[in-house]
Amino acid sequence: MTEPTTGTLKVPGATLRYEVRGRGPVLLLIAGGGGDAGIFEPVADALADRYTVVTYDPRGHSRSPLDGPDVDQRVGEQADDACQLLAHVAPDGAPAYVFGSSSGAIVAVELLVRHPERLARVVAHEPVLVGLLPDAAEQHAFFDSVVATFHREGAGAAMAELGAGCGEERGEKPDLGALPPAMTETFRRLLGNTAFFLARILGQFSGYVPDLAQLDAQAGKLVPAAGWASDGLRLYRPAAHLAQRYGTELAEFPGGHVGVITHPAEFARKLAESLR
Repeated sequence: MTEPTTGTLKVPGATLRYEVRGRGPVLLLIAGGGGDAGIFEPVADALADRYTVVTYDPRGHSRSPLDGPDVDQRVGEQADDACQLLAHVAPDGAPAYVFGSSSGAIVAVELLVRHPERLARVVAHEPVLVGLLPDAAEQHAFFDSVVATFHREGAGAAMAELGAGCGEERGEKPDLGALPPAMTETFRRLLGNTAFFLARILGQFSGYVPDLAQLDAQAGKLVPAAGWASDGLRLYRPAAHLAQRYGTELAEFPGGHVGVITHPAEFARKLAESLR
């Protein structure tokens, strides 16, 4: 395990906790859902011999508190957070590599739209960009229903509805209970982010549609990606749509939506390949 350097960065409305490990070009990893820097530890360690790997807890998650009460999160604000973090850890302005997963991939896409000059390549793993799909109205209705269930019945019922609606991934069913102790501790911390994710992120981010004219102009820097086990499911489709739109191959990663957790060694190898 590579011992990271930790720090905090004040951004408008929040304080971000971040970790830096390794050497080489900067690679920023953006967690999705209720995730934080901890979900990337094994992958970050595996890539630290060739990249300066930067991970962080997004605003409102875990160790990155908001300045005031919880508020609805905005994709653009979180993309600006990521840009400020890049400027902080790489003040020379050298283009950085970015990986984002799920709602973190939405942030990565918006970062590419807003600040393309700071980025060399962006890997967007299963971005929940359902507004791009032909059945966007149906997709938005599903996520709205999950949020309504949370407010009516609580987090457990909402997460069950979300899991059922996103479909059963194919292949082996990884035993999340057999994870290393450090990851088990991370999961305990992430449970505290569930309500914030359901109330303040899920509906807001799944309703986001990027500026397609701006994204089209930067398509050469974008790598749409999805998990092998997610093939054909709800969270796989937006990445496949982007690959088709830009006439590129969909980068297929090990595992499913949380392959970064369940298959870290293989995931790190595929990410390094995708960044090349």
